[in-house]
Amino acid sequence: MNRRAFLGATGAAAASLTAGCIGSGIVGGSRTVTLDYAYYNPVSLVLREKGWVEAAFADSDASVEWVLSLGSNQANQYSQSGEAQAASTAGIAALMARANGVPIRTGYIYSRPEWTALVAKSESDISEVADLEGKSVAATLGTDPHFFLLQALDTAGVSESDVDIVNLQHPEGQDALLQGEVDAWAGLDPHMAELQLEHDVDLFFRKPAFNTNGTLNFLNGFVQNHPEDVQRVLRAYERGRTWAIEHPEKTVSILANASEMSKPVARKVFTDRTDLSAPIPGDQHQALLSDLAPILHEKGFVESSVDLQTAIGELVQPSIARPVVSE
Repeated sequence: MNRRAFLGATGAAAASLTAGCIGSGIVGGSRTVTLDYAYYNPVSLVLREKGWVEAAFADSDASVEWVLSLGSNQANQYSQSGEAQAASTAGIAALMARANGVPIRTGYIYSRPEWTALVAKSESDISEVADLEGKSVAATLGTDPHFFLLQALDTAGVSESDVDIVNLQHPEGQDALLQGEVDAWAGLDPHMAELQLEHDVDLFFRKPAFNTNGTLNFLNGFVQNHPEDVQRVLRAYERGRTWAIEHPEKTVSILANASEMSKPVARKVFTDRTDLSAPIPGDQHQALLSDLAPILHEKGFVESSVDLQTAIGELVQPSIARPVVSE
Protein backbone atom coordinates (compact mmCIF):
# COMPACT_ATOMS: atom_id res chain seq x y z
CA MET A 1 0.00 0.00 0.00
CA ASN A 2 1.43 3.36 -1.01
CA ARG A 3 0.53 6.87 0.04
CA ARG A 4 -2.09 7.17 -2.71
CA ALA A 5 -3.82 4.00 -1.54
CA PHE A 6 -3.75 5.10 2.09
CA LEU A 7 -5.38 8.43 1.32
CA GLY A 8 -7.69 7.12 -1.38
CA ALA A 9 -10.40 5.72 0.88
CA THR A 10 -11.30 9.11 2.26
CA GLY A 11 -9.39 11.41 -0.06
CA ALA A 12 -12.29 13.75 -0.73
CA ALA A 13 -12.83 14.29 2.95
CA ALA A 14 -9.14 14.76 3.60
CA ALA A 15 -8.89 17.50 1.01
CA SER A 16 -11.30 19.65 2.98
CA LEU A 17 -9.80 19.09 6.40
CA THR A 18 -7.85 21.83 8.11
CA ALA A 19 -6.53 22.06 11.64
CA GLY A 20 -8.91 24.89 12.42
CA CYS A 21 -12.19 23.26 11.38
CA ILE A 22 -11.73 19.55 11.94
CA GLY A 23 -12.53 18.01 15.29
CA SER A 24 -14.39 20.97 16.75
CA GLY A 25 -17.17 18.63 17.84
CA ILE A 26 -19.91 20.80 16.32
CA VAL A 27 -22.54 18.59 14.72
CA GLY A 28 -25.86 20.07 13.63
CA GLY A 29 -25.65 22.89 16.16
CA SER A 30 -24.97 20.67 19.19
CA ARG A 31 -21.61 19.43 20.42
CA THR A 32 -20.78 15.78 20.17
CA VAL A 33 -17.50 14.27 21.28
CA THR A 34 -16.83 10.99 19.51
CA LEU A 35 -14.26 8.46 20.68
CA ASP A 36 -13.41 5.03 19.39
CA TYR A 37 -13.27 1.81 21.31
CA ALA A 38 -11.23 -1.18 20.21
CA TYR A 39 -10.64 -4.73 21.35
CA TYR A 40 -6.89 -3.97 21.21
CA ASN A 41 -7.45 -1.10 23.68
CA PRO A 42 -8.76 -2.70 26.90
CA VAL A 43 -9.06 0.61 28.76
CA SER A 44 -11.47 1.90 26.11
CA LEU A 45 -13.68 -1.12 26.80
CA VAL A 46 -13.61 -0.40 30.53
CA LEU A 47 -14.60 3.22 29.91
CA ARG A 48 -17.45 2.29 27.61
CA GLU A 49 -18.77 -0.30 30.07
CA LYS A 50 -18.52 2.00 33.09
CA GLY A 51 -19.80 5.17 31.43
CA TRP A 52 -16.91 7.19 32.84
CA VAL A 53 -16.40 9.33 29.75
CA GLU A 54 -20.07 10.27 29.84
CA ALA A 55 -19.67 11.07 33.55
CA ALA A 56 -16.70 13.31 32.76
CA PHE A 57 -18.89 15.31 30.36
CA ALA A 58 -21.95 15.44 32.61
CA ASP A 59 -21.33 19.09 33.51
CA SER A 60 -20.65 20.14 29.91
CA ASP A 61 -22.82 20.93 26.89
CA ALA A 62 -21.42 17.98 24.92
CA SER A 63 -22.75 14.50 24.40
CA VAL A 64 -20.51 11.45 23.97
CA GLU A 65 -20.63 8.93 21.14
CA TRP A 66 -18.57 5.79 20.52
CA VAL A 67 -17.43 4.14 17.28
CA LEU A 68 -15.75 0.75 16.93
CA SER A 69 -12.24 0.55 15.47
CA LEU A 70 -11.32 -2.90 14.18
CA GLY A 71 -7.76 -1.77 13.41
CA SER A 72 -5.49 1.25 13.34
CA ASN A 73 -6.39 1.79 9.69
CA GLN A 74 -10.04 2.26 10.60
CA ALA A 75 -9.18 4.52 13.55
CA ASN A 76 -7.07 6.68 11.22
CA GLN A 77 -9.98 6.89 8.81
CA TYR A 78 -12.17 8.23 11.63
CA SER A 79 -9.52 10.88 12.27
CA GLN A 80 -9.05 11.64 8.59
CA SER A 81 -12.78 12.21 8.05
CA GLY A 82 -13.22 14.08 11.33
CA GLU A 83 -15.74 11.49 12.53
CA ALA A 84 -13.90 10.92 15.82
CA GLN A 85 -12.09 13.50 17.93
CA ALA A 86 -10.06 10.82 19.74
CA ALA A 87 -9.02 7.51 18.21
CA SER A 88 -6.69 4.70 19.27
CA THR A 89 -4.01 3.33 16.97
CA ALA A 90 -0.56 1.84 17.04
CA GLY A 91 2.20 4.43 17.21
CA ILE A 92 3.65 3.78 13.75
CA ALA A 93 0.18 3.96 12.18
CA ALA A 94 -0.37 7.34 13.84
CA LEU A 95 2.93 8.57 12.41
CA MET A 96 1.97 7.39 8.95
CA ALA A 97 -1.31 9.28 9.18
CA ARG A 98 0.34 12.45 10.49
CA ALA A 99 3.02 12.33 7.80
CA ASN A 100 0.28 12.01 5.17
CA GLY A 101 -1.49 15.12 6.38
CA VAL A 102 -4.02 13.82 8.89
CA PRO A 103 -3.94 16.50 11.63
CA ILE A 104 -3.59 14.41 14.78
CA ARG A 105 -1.51 14.61 17.93
CA THR A 106 -0.57 11.69 20.14
CA GLY A 107 -1.44 12.80 23.64
CA TYR A 108 -1.61 9.54 25.59
CA ILE A 109 -0.25 5.98 25.60
CA TYR A 110 -3.15 3.63 26.35
CA SER A 111 -0.87 0.58 26.49
CA ARG A 112 2.60 -0.73 25.72
CA PRO A 113 1.71 -4.17 24.40
CA GLU A 114 3.23 -7.12 22.66
CA TRP A 115 0.12 -7.47 20.56
CA THR A 116 1.42 -8.79 17.26
CA ALA A 117 3.46 -11.75 16.00
CA LEU A 118 3.56 -13.92 12.89
CA VAL A 119 1.27 -16.94 13.08
CA ALA A 120 1.02 -20.17 11.11
CA LYS A 121 -0.68 -23.51 11.62
CA SER A 122 1.49 -25.97 13.51
CA GLU A 123 1.06 -28.52 10.72
CA SER A 124 2.49 -26.13 8.11
CA ASP A 125 6.07 -26.08 6.87
CA ILE A 126 6.55 -22.53 8.17
CA SER A 127 8.83 -22.28 11.19
CA GLU A 128 10.76 -19.08 10.48
CA VAL A 129 10.33 -15.89 8.50
CA ALA A 130 12.48 -17.15 5.60
CA ASP A 131 9.86 -19.85 5.00
CA LEU A 132 7.35 -17.18 3.94
CA GLU A 133 8.99 -16.79 0.54
CA GLY A 134 6.41 -17.74 -2.06
CA LYS A 135 3.68 -17.91 0.59
CA SER A 136 0.56 -15.83 1.28
CA VAL A 137 0.28 -13.80 4.49
CA ALA A 138 -2.84 -12.01 5.73
CA ALA A 139 -2.27 -8.55 7.19
CA THR A 140 -4.28 -5.39 7.72
CA LEU A 141 -2.51 -2.72 5.71
CA GLY A 142 -1.43 0.35 7.64
CA THR A 143 -1.52 -1.31 11.06
CA ASP A 144 1.13 -2.49 13.51
CA PRO A 145 0.92 -6.15 12.38
CA HIS A 146 1.55 -5.06 8.80
CA PHE A 147 4.61 -3.03 9.79
CA PHE A 148 5.70 -5.91 12.02
CA LEU A 149 5.55 -8.23 9.00
CA LEU A 150 7.57 -5.83 6.83
CA GLN A 151 10.26 -5.54 9.49
CA ALA A 152 10.36 -9.30 9.94
CA LEU A 153 10.80 -9.81 6.20
CA ASP A 154 13.62 -7.27 6.11
CA THR A 155 15.32 -8.98 9.04
CA ALA A 156 15.19 -12.35 7.25
CA GLY A 157 16.32 -10.91 3.91
CA VAL A 158 13.04 -11.80 2.21
CA SER A 159 11.75 -9.36 -0.39
CA GLU A 160 8.22 -8.09 0.06
CA SER A 161 7.62 -8.91 -3.60
CA ASP A 162 8.33 -12.57 -2.85
CA VAL A 163 5.39 -12.74 -0.44
CA ASP A 164 1.72 -12.39 -1.28
CA ILE A 165 0.37 -9.98 1.35
CA VAL A 166 -3.41 -10.33 1.49
CA ASN A 167 -5.15 -7.25 2.87
CA LEU A 168 -7.74 -8.44 5.39
CA GLN A 169 -9.08 -6.83 8.53
CA HIS A 170 -7.67 -8.55 11.64
CA PRO A 171 -10.61 -10.92 12.38
CA GLU A 172 -10.85 -11.84 8.70
CA GLY A 173 -7.14 -12.66 8.64
CA GLN A 174 -7.63 -14.93 11.63
CA ASP A 175 -10.44 -16.77 9.83
CA ALA A 176 -8.48 -16.97 6.58
CA LEU A 177 -5.60 -18.71 8.36
CA LEU A 178 -7.90 -21.21 10.05
CA GLN A 179 -9.70 -21.98 6.78
CA GLY A 180 -6.44 -22.46 4.89
CA GLU A 181 -7.00 -19.48 2.60
CA VAL A 182 -3.60 -18.03 3.54
CA ASP A 183 -0.39 -19.64 4.72
CA ALA A 184 0.33 -17.25 7.59
CA TRP A 185 -1.11 -14.25 9.37
CA ALA A 186 0.35 -11.12 10.90
CA GLY A 187 -1.74 -11.45 14.03
CA LEU A 188 -3.23 -9.02 16.50
CA ASP A 189 -4.59 -9.62 19.98
CA PRO A 190 -7.10 -10.62 21.18
CA HIS A 191 -7.64 -12.65 18.00
CA MET A 192 -4.05 -13.92 18.06
CA ALA A 193 -4.33 -15.08 21.66
CA GLU A 194 -7.53 -16.92 20.80
CA LEU A 195 -5.74 -18.88 18.09
CA GLN A 196 -2.79 -19.54 20.37
CA LEU A 197 -4.94 -21.02 23.14
CA GLU A 198 -7.81 -22.62 21.24
CA HIS A 199 -6.27 -23.81 17.95
CA ASP A 200 -3.18 -25.63 16.80
CA VAL A 201 -1.02 -22.71 15.68
CA ASP A 202 2.50 -21.45 16.32
CA LEU A 203 3.64 -17.89 16.90
CA PHE A 204 6.71 -18.58 14.81
CA PHE A 205 8.17 -15.08 14.97
CA ARG A 206 7.94 -12.82 18.03
CA LYS A 207 9.91 -9.65 18.65
CA PRO A 208 8.48 -7.22 21.23
CA ALA A 209 10.73 -4.39 20.00
CA PHE A 210 8.87 -4.44 16.66
CA ASN A 211 5.56 -3.70 18.44
CA THR A 212 4.78 0.01 18.75
CA ASN A 213 2.88 1.58 21.61
CA GLY A 214 -0.88 1.96 21.62
CA THR A 215 -1.56 5.68 21.21
CA LEU A 216 -4.63 7.82 21.79
CA ASN A 217 -4.64 10.48 19.10
CA PHE A 218 -6.56 13.75 19.21
CA LEU A 219 -7.49 15.97 16.29
CA ASN A 220 -5.62 19.25 16.24
CA GLY A 221 -8.82 21.26 16.10
CA PHE A 222 -10.20 19.45 19.11
CA VAL A 223 -7.05 20.17 21.12
CA GLN A 224 -7.00 23.81 20.06
CA ASN A 225 -10.70 24.59 20.30
CA HIS A 226 -11.77 22.41 23.22
CA PRO A 227 -8.79 21.78 25.51
CA GLU A 228 -11.17 21.31 28.45
CA ASP A 229 -12.81 18.40 26.61
CA VAL A 230 -9.42 16.81 25.96
CA GLN A 231 -8.77 16.98 29.70
CA ARG A 232 -12.15 15.37 30.40
CA VAL A 233 -11.29 12.49 28.08
CA LEU A 234 -7.89 12.03 29.67
CA ARG A 235 -9.26 12.15 33.21
CA ALA A 236 -11.63 9.37 32.22
CA TYR A 237 -8.78 7.41 30.66
CA GLU A 238 -6.72 7.80 33.80
CA ARG A 239 -9.65 6.62 35.89
CA GLY A 240 -10.02 3.61 33.59
CA ARG A 241 -6.29 2.85 33.51
CA THR A 242 -5.99 2.98 37.31
CA TRP A 243 -9.07 0.83 37.74
CA ALA A 244 -7.83 -1.74 35.21
CA ILE A 245 -4.47 -2.02 36.98
CA GLU A 246 -6.20 -2.47 40.35
CA HIS A 247 -8.85 -4.90 39.03
CA PRO A 248 -7.16 -7.14 36.45
CA GLU A 249 -9.69 -9.97 36.65
CA LYS A 250 -12.64 -7.62 36.22
CA THR A 251 -10.87 -6.04 33.29
CA VAL A 252 -10.34 -9.50 31.82
CA SER A 253 -14.09 -10.11 32.14
CA ILE A 254 -14.92 -6.83 30.37
CA LEU A 255 -12.47 -7.63 27.57
CA ALA A 256 -13.85 -11.15 27.22
CA ASN A 257 -17.46 -10.00 27.11
CA ALA A 258 -16.85 -7.15 24.68
CA SER A 259 -14.74 -9.16 22.26
CA GLU A 260 -16.69 -12.42 22.72
CA MET A 261 -13.46 -14.19 23.59
CA SER A 262 -13.01 -16.67 26.40
CA LYS A 263 -11.63 -15.50 29.71
CA PRO A 264 -8.36 -17.45 29.27
CA VAL A 265 -7.81 -15.62 25.99
CA ALA A 266 -8.63 -12.25 27.51
CA ARG A 267 -6.38 -13.04 30.48
CA LYS A 268 -3.43 -13.81 28.21
CA VAL A 269 -3.96 -10.54 26.34
CA PHE A 270 -4.34 -8.35 29.39
CA THR A 271 -2.13 -9.91 32.03
CA ASP A 272 0.65 -11.37 29.86
CA ARG A 273 0.97 -8.89 27.00
CA THR A 274 -0.38 -5.51 28.10
CA ASP A 275 1.56 -2.86 30.06
CA LEU A 276 -0.42 0.15 31.32
CA SER A 277 2.36 1.69 33.39
CA ALA A 278 3.56 4.60 31.23
CA PRO A 279 0.71 6.72 29.79
CA ILE A 280 2.64 9.87 28.86
CA PRO A 281 4.29 9.75 25.44
CA GLY A 282 7.87 10.97 25.58
CA ASP A 283 11.46 10.19 24.68
CA GLN A 284 10.97 6.41 24.58
CA HIS A 285 8.05 6.70 22.20
CA GLN A 286 9.81 9.23 19.98
CA ALA A 287 12.92 7.03 19.83
CA LEU A 288 10.80 4.00 18.88
CA LEU A 289 9.12 5.92 16.06
CA SER A 290 12.46 7.31 14.89
CA ASP A 291 13.86 3.78 14.64
CA LEU A 292 10.89 2.55 12.62
CA ALA A 293 10.22 5.67 10.52
CA PRO A 294 12.53 4.78 7.60
CA ILE A 295 10.25 1.91 6.62
CA LEU A 296 7.55 4.47 5.77
CA HIS A 297 9.81 5.99 3.12
CA GLU A 298 11.27 2.69 1.96
CA LYS A 299 7.87 1.11 1.33
CA GLY A 300 6.24 4.21 -0.16
CA PHE A 301 3.74 4.84 2.62
CA VAL A 302 4.95 8.44 2.87
CA GLU A 303 6.36 10.72 0.16
CA SER A 304 10.16 10.87 0.24
CA SER A 305 9.97 14.66 0.59
CA VAL A 306 8.26 14.42 3.99
CA ASP A 307 10.59 15.02 6.95
CA LEU A 308 9.59 12.22 9.29
CA GLN A 309 11.56 13.57 12.24
CA THR A 310 9.57 16.80 11.98
CA ALA A 311 6.38 14.75 11.74
CA ILE A 312 7.33 12.84 14.90
CA GLY A 313 7.92 16.10 16.75
CA GLU A 314 4.55 17.42 15.62
CA LEU A 315 2.78 14.17 16.47
CA VAL A 316 4.11 13.32 19.93
CA GLN A 317 2.80 15.85 22.45
CA PRO A 318 3.44 14.84 26.09
CA SER A 319 2.19 18.21 27.30
CA ILE A 320 -1.38 17.14 26.52
CA ALA A 321 -1.43 14.47 29.23
CA ARG A 322 0.90 15.98 31.84
CA PRO A 323 -1.77 18.11 33.59
CA VAL A 324 -3.86 14.98 34.17
CA VAL A 325 -1.42 12.11 34.66
CA SER A 326 0.56 11.75 37.88
CA GLU A 327 3.37 9.23 37.38
